[in-house]
Amino acid sequence: MAHPKRRQSKSRRDKRRTHDKAKVPTVMACQNCGTTVQYHRVCPECGHYRGKLVIEKQIAE
Repeated sequence: MAHPKRRQSKSRRDKRRTHDKAKVPTVMACQNCGTTVQYHRVCPECGHYRGKLVIEKQIAE
């Protein structure tokens, strides 16, 4: 295997690692109930997607 001749600097190492950070998911408010929901996902609280009922949710008593 090949070995590096010179040690890489900290700035060069950090330039390579700039894309390794975690991304914050984009969220929006549900049109029906107002809870925060990730884009392109059905609301886990009320079961609506883009203003239409998609999943019938049961009420826990």
